[in-house]
Amino acid sequence: MKSLLPWICCVGPAFVLSTQAAIHTEPVEYIHGNAVLQGFMAHDPSVKGKRPVVLVVHQWKGLGDYEKKRAEMLAQLGYNVLAVDIYGKGVRADNPKDASELAGKYKSDRTLLRGRANAGLAVLRKHKLTDPGRIAAIGYCFGGTAVLELARSGADISGVVSFHGALDTPNPNDAKSIRCKVLALHGADDPFVPPKDVAAFEEEMRQASVDWQLTSYGGAVHSFTDWNAGNDNSKCAE
Repeated sequence: MKSLLPWICCVGPAFVLSTQAAIHTEPVEYIHGNAVLQGFMAHDPSVKGKRPVVLVVHQWKGLGDYEKKRAEMLAQLGYNVLAVDIYGKGVRADNPKDASELAGKYKSDRTLLRGRANAGLAVLRKHKLTDPGRIAAIGYCFGGTAVLELARSGADISGVVSFHGALDTPNPNDAKSIRCKVLALHGADDPFVPPKDVAAFEEEMRQASVDWQLTSYGGAVHSFTDWNAGNDNSKCAE
């Protein structure tokens, strides 16, 4: 869990838990516009009262086993977690072509992407176990892009972390709306995020006076947190 430590300070300490604790998980349906979405919630029922929370946004194929496992791992640390669904209930890709088309729809419409992310945030914020003053959002690949756009939308949260997400945005001036801390964790050898995008992101953050950090991992390629990917970028591209 070393890679998660930088952003835990955004929402404050959770709890020291037994690794044997039984984690409660459940699907959660919610609506954005005319779309029915189905997220995945996880928490430890042995922890009493409200707790800091984490919103998790999936990679380009849609909400799946990887994000659900991450949600359970975070729940074991004492967080209330919602892995959101950007694409819609049952809308998932099982191959790179379809994944590219799905991700492209939202990357080309950042307003829609922000709306879907905020819809999940609203569900998590209203949950009975949520401490509304301690909310963070993290995302992987496509999800990293999504949480950066969530921040650019002006969401009232403590922080966002992008894990190997695309850093570009069509509206860099929107960074002036960011109200939270921003952490971007980037593979220095990621072929999908060129140096010009990294430089533009850094300048965007500076110009907007955001509280931000960017860490580039030498030798790391795309999807470096995904234990299923290895060095195969095609398993999680942008």
